[in-house]
Amino acid sequence: MEIVLALAIGVLIASGVWLLFRPRTFQVIIGLSLIAYGVNLFIFSAGGLRSGAPPVVDPAHPDPSLYADPLPQALVLTAIVINFAMTALFLVVLLASRGLTGTDHVDGQEPEQ
Repeated sequence: MEIVLALAIGVLIASGVWLLFRPRTFQVIIGLSLIAYGVNLFIFSAGGLRSGAPPVVDPAHPDPSLYADPLPQALVLTAIVINFAMTALFLVVLLASRGLTGTDHVDGQEPEQ
């Protein structure tokens, strides 16, 4: 399971970095989102892969190895909300920039043919 998660994180980060180097603004926004998803998976995996384990410690069983770490779960939930707001803001800026310049290239100029 760990190797599948590591591969998923690597593919998301690599795809996001590749899209960051593209000339179109929309592709850059999608690349940032993919990197954010990869980082979310990385933070989530830092808490340990516990399937079916409750995130809250029961006072009757104080052994921490029986429970999932709730901190990475809370961090990822917060990061998802922030990523959604960031993507919405970038899309509004993209639409405004495209309306002003008439192009969606990152540098604002179409390449010469």
